Amino acid sequence: MANYITRYVEKEIERKLKTSGAIVIEGPKFCGKTTTAMRFAKSSSKLITRQAIEIANMNPSAILEGDKPKVIDEWQTVPDLWNQVRAYVDDKQEFGQFILTGSSTPSDKEYIVHSGAGRIAKISMRPMSLYESGESSGDYSLSSLFFNEQEPFIINENNISLENIAHYICRGGWPLSVISDQDVAIEITRNYYQGLFNFEYSNNEKFRNKKPEILRSIVRSYARNISSQASLKTIREDVSKSGDRMVDPGTLNDYLEALNDLFIIKDLNSWNPNLRSKATIRSTPTRHFIDTSIASCALSIYPEDLMNDLETMGLFFEDMAVRDLSIYASSINGELSHYRDSSGLECDTIIHLSNGKWAAIEIKLGGEKLINEGIKNLKKLEANVLNDNLIFKMVLTATGPAYKADDVFVVPITMLKA
Repeated sequence: MANYITRYVEKEIERKLKTSGAIVIEGPKFCGKTTTAMRFAKSSSKLITRQAIEIANMNPSAILEGDKPKVIDEWQTVPDLWNQVRAYVDDKQEFGQFILTGSSTPSDKEYIVHSGAGRIAKISMRPMSLYESGESSGDYSLSSLFFNEQEPFIINENNISLENIAHYICRGGWPLSVISDQDVAIEITRNYYQGLFNFEYSNNEKFRNKKPEILRSIVRSYARNISSQASLKTIREDVSKSGDRMVDPGTLNDYLEALNDLFIIKDLNSWNPNLRSKATIRSTPTRHFIDTSIASCALSIYPEDLMNDLETMGLFFEDMAVRDLSIYASSINGELSHYRDSSGLECDTIIHLSNGKWAAIEIKLGGEKLINEGIKNLKKLEANVLNDNLIFKMVLTATGPAYKADDVFVVPITMLKA
């Protein structure tokens, strides 16, 4: 495929096709799900027109015909396909039969009569990380750090400027934006954002009944509270205070569920380790987006705006870093979370692997003062957690050199990979 860029998720797709009868790739529109899935397909059906959806609803089993693996794109428009695929996999008892792709959850979950556990494996796909888009050299690897394979750290400058980082934030990791010239890439992303909430002709009644202006109001509030542990009450009050509109708690929850189902927002949940102190863990998630460019579009923020407000840029940079770290963690069978306790101690991200190993990463825009704050926090966290499986500590920066300060790695995001 022309201009195709290799994605980390491909390894997970390969692995799941060898161990599951079917897989479902979930993620936002425009992130490249179908294009990536088609690299593994021998046949496909695309349910992207009203006629195709009507035919599939009348005879869903016919959609399963064709060489395998078969891609069924936007499968969620015909929810009964889930049951049809599960039954087919049960009957054939063969791995790698179907790849389902979808940019939202099913229009009616009541049609799904079985979870698909053991038959259908779920894979989450995000927009591109900076390593995937070619803007990170990948000199330093999370996997190598976890498994003690990393070469000794040396001071290593890169030539990525803060202006470059501001551009990456506003452009996002959308494949079509990534491969486009810099002078049009952000506008391509903004064109995508403008069409996010057009549900007038949607087959999904849950989305069709949502008011686009309320969805946009809530997304704007999320953007104003990006990379914070803002409560739902704070979000609701912010929507009202900004003059957008009044929303009651039930309405907010309903609309937030829709934004999650559309893979627009992606909160980072809290990590709950054993503590040496009597502090208690705060469970409020950190507010994040599937891609930071959505937040910049929501607030009409351009790279020059971020350069003129470094405090805001720091919060937006943290959100972009969480996107990349989520992709990298997933590729090494890890999960990402954040830490905050009742004493006020915080850590932006924790990567924890299935074998119990973990790493603590503070995200800072850069500069000696902020980096030293991050190092101090990481050492305090290490002393506070009753767990001997901490493998490494890192301050992830926007720019600058990579080096080691005592036992803490300092690495710019443009040198990191999985």
